[in-house]
Amino acid sequence: MPTVLMLFGLKFKIYTAEHQPPHCHVTSQDGQAKFEIRDEVKLIENKGMKPKDLSLARAILEENLEVIQEEWKKLHGDF
Repeated sequence: MPTVLMLFGLKFKIYTAEHQPPHCHVTSQDGQAKFEIRDEVKLIENKGMKPKDLSLARAILEENLEVIQEEWKKLHGDF
């Protein structure tokens, strides 16, 4: 499971054996979340991440959306 970004205590990962829709897993010290990464960033699942960390994760994903999408494409092909 490649870590594609590490910022502000958050790890952004895309697992190699994954499924649609394209998404990114984010881990903080308190929990983890999953965000869809298509045209916009959408929260799919939250397991214990604090609202502050969710907001930060969403902002980082939005700022780096093209990079994250390219990493998904390298591992899984087109959307």
